[in-house]
Amino acid sequence: MVASGKLAARRDWKETAAGGLSASPGRRDVQPMSQDSTVAGVSSGPAPHQSIARIAVRTRGPGLVDVTARVAAALTEGGAGDGLLTLFVRHTSASLTIQENASPEVRDDLLDALDRLAPRDAGWRHDLEGPDDMPAHVKTMLTGVSLSIPVIAGAPALGTWQGIYLVEHRDRPHDREIVAHFIGATL
Repeated sequence: MVASGKLAARRDWKETAAGGLSASPGRRDVQPMSQDSTVAGVSSGPAPHQSIARIAVRTRGPGLVDVTARVAAALTEGGAGDGLLTLFVRHTSASLTIQENASPEVRDDLLDALDRLAPRDAGWRHDLEGPDDMPAHVKTMLTGVSLSIPVIAGAPALGTWQGIYLVEHRDRPHDREIVAHFIGATL
C-alpha cells in the first residue's frame, strides 16, 4: 500500500514491510486499516453482498408517490440482510425524500412550500419544455435525487411515520426510474 496525500505527509505514520501503514511510536489514538480490514482487533466481517434493482414508477403529475413497499420488495428479492441502501432517481425534474406517511396534508403542504420556493412566474430563462420545467429543476436541486437508508434484517430502518417517496415536480405524468443499490450482509 502506497501512502499518498495528507497521510503520506504525516511523520507519525510509517510503511510496513507488508506494504501497509502503521502508527509510529507515541501515536496510539489512530490505527490505519490493515489489508485484512481489521482495525484495533475489530473485523469488518465477511465480504459484503451487493444487489442492484431498478424500480419503475409511473407518476400522475405533481405529487409524492409512496415507493416504500417497492423498495422493501427490492431488498427482499436481492437477499438483503443488514447493510446500507442507496436510492437514486435518474431524472432532473423528480426527486426522492423520506417524509411522514400518515397525514396527506403534510404532503400537500410540502408541495405548496416547494411551489412558493420555485414559482412558475419567476421569469425563468429556461422554458423550452414548458413553464413547469425550470421550477421542477429547482425543486429537484432543493430536495435531492438520492437517499441513504440503513437496512436491518432486510428491511429499511425507517421510523414509525416515515415513508420513502418519489416526488414528481412536472405537470404531466412521467415514467420515472429509481436505482436501488444495497451493500451489506445477506439474511
